[in-house]
Amino acid sequence: MSIALTLQIPDHIYIPILNSASLIGKTPEQIISEWLEKMVSRINDDPLLQLAGVFESNIANVSDAHDEYIGQSLRGDNE
Repeated sequence: MSIALTLQIPDHIYIPILNSASLIGKTPEQIISEWLEKMVSRINDDPLLQLAGVFESNIANVSDAHDEYIGQSLRGDNE
C-alpha cells in the first residue's frame, strides 16, 4: 500500500534534489521516497532505540540534559 503525499519544499532544498535526480536518471519523487525509506529503516533498526524504556532511573530529564550528564560522567562528578 502506498499513500500520495504532497509537500511544499523550499527551492534551496528542492533544486539539489532535482539536480541529483537528473544526474542518476531518477525523478525527484524517487529520490525523496528512497531517502525516507532509509531514514525510517534506520529508526526502526536502531539498537539503542530498542532499549528505550528498558531501564528505570530517577533522572526525568535525560532527553533535555543528556549532554550535561555525559559531561559530568566524563569529568567523574556524577555522584
